[in-house]
Amino acid sequence: MPELLKDIYNEAFLLDFGQRLQAVYRPFSVNKFIADTMDAAWEALELKARIRQISRNLGNYLPFEYEKALKVLYAIEDSCYGFPYLILPDFVEVYGQAEKHWDLSMEALERFTGKSSSEFAIRPFLIKDPERGMQQMAAWAGHGSEHVRRLASEGCRPRLPWGISLPMFKTDPSPVIGILEQLREDSSLYVRKSVANNLNDIAKDNPAVVLETAYRWKGIHPHTDWIVRRGLRTLIRRAEPKALGLFGYPEDTSELVKYANLQANPSVLKIGDTCELKYELAFCEGEPAHFRIEYGIDFVKANGSTSRKVFLLTDKTVPGGTSLKGARAHSWADLTTRRHYPGKHRIVLLINGQEAAATALILEYGISVLQTE
Repeated sequence: MPELLKDIYNEAFLLDFGQRLQAVYRPFSVNKFIADTMDAAWEALELKARIRQISRNLGNYLPFEYEKALKVLYAIEDSCYGFPYLILPDFVEVYGQAEKHWDLSMEALERFTGKSSSEFAIRPFLIKDPERGMQQMAAWAGHGSEHVRRLASEGCRPRLPWGISLPMFKTDPSPVIGILEQLREDSSLYVRKSVANNLNDIAKDNPAVVLETAYRWKGIHPHTDWIVRRGLRTLIRRAEPKALGLFGYPEDTSELVKYANLQANPSVLKIGDTCELKYELAFCEGEPAHFRIEYGIDFVKANGSTSRKVFLLTDKTVPGGTSLKGARAHSWADLTTRRHYPGKHRIVLLINGQEAAATALILEYGISVLQTE
């Protein structure tokens, strides 16, 4: 059985972490901290709940005064790198939201984000005081560290995965666009990916805002063009005409495709198996055209409904009269981000977001093998 991500938080981790804290703060009781953290409910807790349990218990064994507690964490921060140490910004989220602690908490999130990430912990502060929070994000957008600049974008994504949503920015994303304007030519790919993902988030609720931004940004700088292309990926998959037109995709492919076929082999398989998807396309004679060719799977959910996930096959300019064929292996093993359920799964071949061919397969229960995406 593969190790679950939540299992990084185990007794050995807590012992090591606690001993480092005790080395700089003698009253820290390592054994009591571990016992209180790994209580009777521990095994049933999922990843984020474990992070929260650790950070809450830290507050019971660090100095009561918030500023003094932060100083203890600062004393060990240089050895606290990587995903597991999301517990440090989470401590700030749990104990630092009082008005009197605002400046201390912003300083702490700025320091901790370069070692793990403060993108989740900043969000309650933004919800509590959006104007003040976005002023801080604007300041971080001009920071010398790429980690802090990324926080300025990632922290205000309206739909950040694993993070609480920011409903005020789903309704009015203009404050977020203001931050992204500062970062649209950023030299760091790490930051540019976040800007693009933020635009893609906004496009799900406010496509017109993102399209207006994209048309205004395109051609300003190569870095910005990269962001625009990646940030409009959801609108391109939806075959939004203005998004397609911005990148030279034909909006209507019905008269450009002469033949399309898609097959799944085998057509009956078990969860954990792999199938081969084979596709063939023939394009009509004429001028070269740009095509984004994808396949989409209508995954059956636990309640019997379906949800489509789209996978890219190729994105290229194709001369008129060209024929294309190819194959792609698709695994039906469970992922940390997606579980599979038995039933009939419809699979479609998409050309510029429009269905050109379809097939289906039957998925049955099997031995589930958990993989990471």
